[in-house]
Amino acid sequence: MNMNDAQEQAVLHKEGPMLVLAGPGSGKTLVITERTRNLIEQEKVPEEQILVITFTKAAANEMKERFLALRKTGRTGVNFGTFHAVFFTILRHAYGFTAENIITEEARYQYMKDIIHKHGLEYEDEKEFISDLLSEISLVKGSRMNLENYYSINCSDEVFRTVFKEYNRRLERSRLIDFDDMLLLCYQLLQSREDILRIWQKKFRYILVDEFQDINMVQYEIVRMLAKPEDNLFIVGDDDQSIYRFRGAKPEIMLNFPEDYPQCKKINLDKNYRCTPEVLQAAGRLIVHNEHRFSKCLSAVKKSGKAPVITQFDTHVQQNQSLAQEILRLNHSGIPLSQIAILVRTSMGSGSMLHKLMEYNIPFRMKDNLPNLFDHWIVNDVKAYIQIAMGRTDRSLYLQIINRPKRYVNRECFDRAEVDFEDVKAYYEDKNWMLERLEQFEYDLGAIASMTPYAAVNYIRRGIGYEDYLKEYAQYRKMKEEELLELLDELQESARGFKTFEQWFAHMEEYKEELKRQTTESRSSQRDSIEIATMHSSKGLEFEVVFIVDANEGITPHKKAVLPADLEEERRLFYVAMTRAKSQLYIYSAKERYNKTASRSRFIDEILQA
Repeated sequence: MNMNDAQEQAVLHKEGPMLVLAGPGSGKTLVITERTRNLIEQEKVPEEQILVITFTKAAANEMKERFLALRKTGRTGVNFGTFHAVFFTILRHAYGFTAENIITEEARYQYMKDIIHKHGLEYEDEKEFISDLLSEISLVKGSRMNLENYYSINCSDEVFRTVFKEYNRRLERSRLIDFDDMLLLCYQLLQSREDILRIWQKKFRYILVDEFQDINMVQYEIVRMLAKPEDNLFIVGDDDQSIYRFRGAKPEIMLNFPEDYPQCKKINLDKNYRCTPEVLQAAGRLIVHNEHRFSKCLSAVKKSGKAPVITQFDTHVQQNQSLAQEILRLNHSGIPLSQIAILVRTSMGSGSMLHKLMEYNIPFRMKDNLPNLFDHWIVNDVKAYIQIAMGRTDRSLYLQIINRPKRYVNRECFDRAEVDFEDVKAYYEDKNWMLERLEQFEYDLGAIASMTPYAAVNYIRRGIGYEDYLKEYAQYRKMKEEELLELLDELQESARGFKTFEQWFAHMEEYKEELKRQTTESRSSQRDSIEIATMHSSKGLEFEVVFIVDANEGITPHKKAVLPADLEEERRLFYVAMTRAKSQLYIYSAKERYNKTASRSRFIDEILQA
C-alpha cells in the first residue's frame, strides 16, 4: 500500500498517545485500518486487545470491512464498534442489561407526549417540540451538566427542569435506559469500581478513535479511563470539521488533547486526495478566519482544475432557474447526476428549489427528510382561513384558527361537527365586545373570499394579524420570529401567479404527490439522480460537483448564530460543505428573497479575500 510520509508515521506509531490531524480527503480510514494491521502483524499485539471506536454503526461496519479486505480474511478479533455499542457491552457484563432495557424511539416519544400533555404545555408542532426537548435532555446528560445551571432554549427553565426530571423518573420506573444513560451509567460504573475498570483496561490495551472531533465530554472521560495506565490512545479527526456542538461535541476537547497528554505525538495528514487545488485553497481561505483551531496547511494531490463559481443573482427565483439549467448542462457534458450534490444549510426553505427541479424533470434523492412546506402547521392555518372563506363549515377548521390571533372565543361554542356561525354569535348575544370580534372575523372571511391567493395570504398575515400571533408564539417557544415569518414569505411566494384558490390547492397536492414519487423512486431504483442534503448530513460524502445554495446572511451563517463560538461552528459547517467537491464547486446567493433584500454570506467575502 502506497502511503505518504505522514500516513506512514501515523501507521507505524506503537506506544503512548497520538493525535492525528486528518483534514478532508486525507486518508484517515486508511491510516486507522493500516495501523491496526501493523499492530497485529508487526508488533504482535493480540487482536482482542485492540478497540476501534467510531460514531455510527455504518462507519464501524465500513471500517471493519475495509480492515478484513486488507487482511484478506473473513473474521477478526479486533473490536470495531460505536461508543454506545462498546459502553453497552461493559454495562451488560456488569448489570446483566439486555437490548430490552434500551428504550425505543417510539417509547421515548410517547413518554414525552404524555409529559407535555400532563403539564398542559402549548406547542403547534408536536413532533418538532418533542424532538427539540429530547435533544436538550441529551445535551444536558452528555455534558454531565448540572440541571440547575442549564438554561433551556425551547421553553421556560422551570418547565424544562420539570420535564427532564419526570422523563428520567419514568425511565427508572420502567427499568429502561436511553442512549445518554448508557454513557452516564458506564462513566459512573468505571469511576466507582476500580476492579471492573481494570478488567476492561487489560482487554482494550490499544484504543483508536475515529472522527474524534465529534466526541462529547462523557465519551472522552470514559475513553481516558479505559486507556490508562498505558495511554495507548490513538485519536484521528479534524477540529475544522467539528459541527455537532448542539449534541455536546466541542472542538475544544480535541484542541486540549496535547495539554491532557503532554507526551502525545502529533501528526498532520496534510495531503488531500479529494479536491482540486482551487477548491482546497478557497476552503482554506475561509477556515483561517476561525481563531480556535490547530494551524494546518493542506495541499492537493490532484492537478489544477476549475476555480469555484461564485455567483450572486438578483432574485431567489433566478438562482433556482440557473441551478436547474447548470445541472442539465453538466449532465449533458458527461457528469452523471449521481455525482452532483446540492447542499442547503437547513432542511426548511427548499420548496421553491425542489419545485424548479421537478419543472426541469431533474430526478433527485434526499439525504435528509426535507420537509414539505405545504405540510407545515402555519400553512395549514392559512389554508383553514381560506377554506372557511370558501364555505367550508368543519368544526376542526374553526377550532384551528379561531384564536389565532387571540379572539378569546370559547371552544365550547363549537358543539357540532358542522358550524353555523349564527349559533356562535347567539352564544355571545349578551356580550357586545365579543359580537364585534365575531363580526370582524366574518368581514375578514368575506374579504378573503374575493381575493387572489397571493393577496389572501398577505391579508391573513397583516390584515387579520396572524403575524402578531406568530411573534407571540415565537417568544413563548424562545424561537427567532423570522424563522416563522420566512415560512409565510415562502408560502406567499408560492401563491404568486395563481388566480384561484382551487388552482393553488391543486398545485399543493400535485407537488406533494411528485415529492412522494421522487422519494419512492430514488429509494427503490438505481436511477441516476442528484443528491440533496443539509450541510450537516453531507459530512463524510464526496461528489464531483457541489452546489451550495442560499449562501446569504441569516441562512449561512444562520441567524441563530450570535456568539463567536456559534459563528466559528457555522464557518466549519461551510468548510465541510465546500470540501465535499472533488472537481467543481458552485456557491450561489441572491440579492432578494421573497421580496426582501438579502445580503450575501460573509463567508463568500472571506473566500474571495486574496
